[in-house]
This record gives sequence, structure tokens and C-alpha cells, in this order.
Amino acid sequence: MNRIVITGIGAVTPMGNTFQVSWKAACSQRSGITPVTRFSTSGTPWKVCGELKRFDPLPYLSAKETRRLDPFAQYAVGAAFMAAEDAGLIEQAMGEEQSAGDSNPQEQNDYLNSGGVIVGSSRGGIGTLEKAFSLQRSADSTQRKIRLSPYLMPSTTISMAASYTAQKLGLRGYCLGISNACSSGTNAIGEAYRLIRAGFTGPVFAGGTDAPVCLTCLEGYGNAGALSKIPDQTASRPFDRHRDGFVLSEGACVIVLEEYQAALKRGAIIYAEIIGYGNSVDAFHQTRPLAEGEARAMNSALTSAGIMSDNVDLISSHGTSTPVGDIAECRAIHQVFGKRAARIPVTAMKSMTGHMLAASGAFEAACTAMAIRQSTLLPTINLHEQDENIDLSIVRETTTADISTAMVNSFGFGGVNAVLVLKKIN
Repeated sequence: MNRIVITGIGAVTPMGNTFQVSWKAACSQRSGITPVTRFSTSGTPWKVCGELKRFDPLPYLSAKETRRLDPFAQYAVGAAFMAAEDAGLIEQAMGEEQSAGDSNPQEQNDYLNSGGVIVGSSRGGIGTLEKAFSLQRSADSTQRKIRLSPYLMPSTTISMAASYTAQKLGLRGYCLGISNACSSGTNAIGEAYRLIRAGFTGPVFAGGTDAPVCLTCLEGYGNAGALSKIPDQTASRPFDRHRDGFVLSEGACVIVLEEYQAALKRGAIIYAEIIGYGNSVDAFHQTRPLAEGEARAMNSALTSAGIMSDNVDLISSHGTSTPVGDIAECRAIHQVFGKRAARIPVTAMKSMTGHMLAASGAFEAACTAMAIRQSTLLPTINLHEQDENIDLSIVRETTTADISTAMVNSFGFGGVNAVLVLKKIN
């Protein structure tokens, strides 16, 4: 059976415009959550979000392309380029540490061309659609005629993040855009894992992207009761007694997955190995999570990995900071891990990033891979008074610890659940 490893990571998040900057911010316990600046929130009770700061797409896209693509696709392309550079698959980015062994440039180019891409997104180009609808309403009120952009439909479709990434990087082997709510990015990585296990020979770029920081999403999630009304950067507080919802954020994270021997052959740096993937659905409710469904995904991932729950050293939680969601995840962890549930270190990255929707699961998987490689437990911030009903060992400070095997949880509306198991490379 093929072994699948992570050899490159690229990300843009509210904490930084590269993965390394975001990782360092997380280690330093720095939040990326700030007051909303894109539009006025005077008429809403939701005042903060996780916006990208000064992200520049022009190193990856032309000015014309940026006008024709929704930000969610721009973020994905940027993250994918950074992942390709980190993996040593783009020549100009190869430094001494990341050189591609003894392989010649043509072999390297052929290898990249044979690659695939799977990118998940929950909301696709919703910001661009919102602007188009706003123009239409304005025109209707003044009886003016407007012509919508011919790029409105292609630029906002969910699959455009994957297909444009393939176009820009020259990936001709496989392409899939998926939308599975907030678990989309983790599902994308899991499906890439399955693809390589089934015999696909090229590298696969996989991850998630979303750009939902717009009034439609803020009011939509807010009116559903999902968003925090706390007006400062402490609003995202997973597992805290006073949590009241998640913080809407944007970003992208893409990782490079490869077959282990192929990665060794070209001298690639390896972050971690993916050894298991579980996917389940609650079949229960449109928005309310079900612990039993989440537990099924976790057990499925452990079965796929061929390990017992006793082997897991770290859980990267979904941890959105919603009252119902955090309780459900805690119950699922106890169902799977039994007496060990209260002792396994648990982290919640959304305390710092907010909820980047599809990008969050991918970013949390990337951070888990780096945590394994650097023997580091990342903190959960804003946890001042842990909910007495949540009997978990939440990591509150950046800590050094040997991590052999870790689990990454992602859950979404509709009861869709995705879980990955990562392992230190031997």
C-alpha cells in the first residue's frame, strides 16, 4: 500500500500571508481577529472577523486575472504557489534546504505537470455575487440598465479555485473542486490521500479556501445564531464557559501530498505522514451536530490508519466556540477515547484564526503536521474559564512535546464530518 506524506505547505490566514508567519503567530499566541473593516457593521451585533491583512495576489496572478477572479480563488492560487515553492516543485523557489535532490529540471517539470489538485470551499465566490446583486438592486431602483460581468459565473463557481490553481501551476493529471460545508478542506486532503493510495503517481495539491467576509455571510451566519457577539479579539473562545459563537474569517491553505518513495527520490522535506481518513454524516439535522456521527468519523479514521485510539498523542479539534458544537465534539471524543479522553492534549486553532470555513480544516491539518515535525503543542487562547461540562485537556500555552500520532477533526453544517490521522515520519 502506498504511503502518503506532506512535503509542502502554503497558507494565507488572518494571522499572516504565509504559512510560516501564521505558524509563528500561533506559537506566540497572537490572534488574527480584528474589527470588520470591509463594510459597516453599525446595523448588526457582530463586529469582529478574521480578515486577511494586505494580501497581494499579484505575485501569482496578473492584474487582469485578479479582476476576473473572486478572492476565494485568488487565495487558493496564492497558497498553492507557496506550497509548490515549499515542496521544491517550482525552480525559482528552491533554496539549498529545499532543492529537489539530483533530479533534473525537466523531470521536475514533468512530475509537476502530472500532478493533481483538490480544493474545497464552502461559500465559493459569495462576495462577488453579493456585489453583483447589489449593483442590480441599485440599477432597478434608478431604472438604469447594467451589464453583469461575463466572468461572474465562472469566477464564483466552487471548482474555480481548483481549476485555476491547475491552470497556473500546469497540473494536468487530476482536478476536483468540492463543497462539503466547513469540513471541505479536510475532505479535500482526505480525498487526495485516497487518490494517491489508489495509485495516482503525481503530487496532489489539496486544501481549502473561503472568502466569506461580506455582509451576506455575516448576517446569514449571525441570524442563524452561529456567530459571537463579543466585540473584540477574544470573541473566539473554544471550550470556554462564556463562549457564544464562532468568528467569521477568511483564508486558504493548500498542502502538497506525495507518495513516500517519490518524495524520497527527489529529496523532498517531509512534514508528516497521513495514515488515516474518516468521513461520515450524522443524517440528523441541518445545523445541529451529533456526537455519535462525529465519533463515527473519528473511529473510521482510526480504522483506516490501522491503529487504536490509545496511539493518539494529540487532537486538533474542530473547536468553533459555539455552545452546542463544542459540547458535541467533547462527547464524541469521550465516546472514542474513553478514559483517556480527559488526558489527551487538545488544541483549538480557531481561537486565533476564527473560522475560515473550508480553509480552517486544511490549515489545522498543516499546523498539526508542523506540530509533529517540531514537537510543539499549539495553544488555545481566550480560554479563561473552561466549561465544566467539557472534560478535556485543553492546551493553553505553547508547549514542547513529542508527538508521534495526531488526529484532526473537522465538522460542518448538514452533519458532515471529516477526520485525518497524521503520524511522525519514520
